[in-house]
Amino acid sequence: MKFNKWTLGLAAVGVVSLASAARADEKMNALQTALSNTTISGYVSASFNWAIYPGNYQNSPAGSIPFQGGKENGFNLDVVKLSISKPQDESPWASGYQVDLLFGPDAVGYNPATRGSGSGSFYDGYSDFAIKQAYVALRTPVGNGIDWKIGVFDSIIGYEVFDAGSNPNYTRSWGYAVEPTELTGILATYKINDEWSISAGIANTSMAGINQRAYDYKYSNNYVTRDWNKAYTGGVTFTAPSSWGWAAGSSLYAGIVYGFDGGSDYGSSGYYANGDQVNYYLGGTLNTPWKQLTVGAALDYVHNFMGGGTDLGDIWYNDDTVIGLYATLKATDKLSFNGRAEYIHGQYNENDYGYHGFSYSSEAFEVTGTMEYDLWANVVSRLELRWDRVGALRTPEAINDSDSLANRNSVGLYANIIYKF
Repeated sequence: MKFNKWTLGLAAVGVVSLASAARADEKMNALQTALSNTTISGYVSASFNWAIYPGNYQNSPAGSIPFQGGKENGFNLDVVKLSISKPQDESPWASGYQVDLLFGPDAVGYNPATRGSGSGSFYDGYSDFAIKQAYVALRTPVGNGIDWKIGVFDSIIGYEVFDAGSNPNYTRSWGYAVEPTELTGILATYKINDEWSISAGIANTSMAGINQRAYDYKYSNNYVTRDWNKAYTGGVTFTAPSSWGWAAGSSLYAGIVYGFDGGSDYGSSGYYANGDQVNYYLGGTLNTPWKQLTVGAALDYVHNFMGGGTDLGDIWYNDDTVIGLYATLKATDKLSFNGRAEYIHGQYNENDYGYHGFSYSSEAFEVTGTMEYDLWANVVSRLELRWDRVGALRTPEAINDSDSLANRNSVGLYANIIYKF
């Protein structure tokens, strides 16, 4: 075994022995072998937000626009993401892992871990650190090979994702706002052929929270759990083959997530909501004869959004439908224009003390335009204008336009810059 001159010099004066140096070298070689395929990547995202109208905030169908609350009229650090991974190779029994860590304001409450005591506040959700994903990746040689994720992983439905730089627009859609973000469980993916692939999985719940469990009711700040009420997810993807000409590479995806998602309740009343939410998703992207233009569409339907609940016997639930349309025009290698338009319909239903019920609905619209010009290497730089409008409520009683929830408009201007490493 060869030693460097510094090791030989230390051995000559008796500081180290060649035997111990050899053992240390063997351990270092083993560590280097284990780390040789490990990759480190991530990004830093910063932004500027100007609430043009009404001036102090930008209202929306469900409150603040995702990840934009508290960022109005100023400069912001959005988030820092650090990814450490070992991708699977092509072997039949391949293995690997993925760890995504978040730091900064957008990490606050993103995926809070539950308290171990089972009492007090149910979430530790106020840290600016979060584990976005952390899973072991495995392959079993069945057919074309089944790929497994075991741990915490992103939800398999949705047109948009957490990482703003991977979306056509900087601000997130309302479709994203009503979808599960991540699951703790196990997911299997099987590629049938070059056109079709399927996924199926089981998780603790569909709500955010590492190691989260379903619960029935809250009594004296203690949550009674029903651990074996699990969440289920599945999806199918179709990718157009090369024989489809200009449409080759276009994709269509359908998916579902069903499971516990919270719900409020009043345990002493004897009533409680089942807390289950179901998300249906259909989306796709389509290449066009004009290769610079790509279009997309997404449909989200959510039954019993956020699990419903009860309040002194009033049993209620929400259903939401979100339709989104997308378009991307790549003008040059560096310049592109991205557009998004959404229609949101919400239906609220309540059974009042089990004797009679009522419901009302609301609707909203959102239009976003984004210009991206990537002047620097590894940098995404964007300027975005967004308009949201919440329509008037429709109830059995007349509600005029002066209602605080009716006919609200907001306009925001955003600048976003992301360095990817």
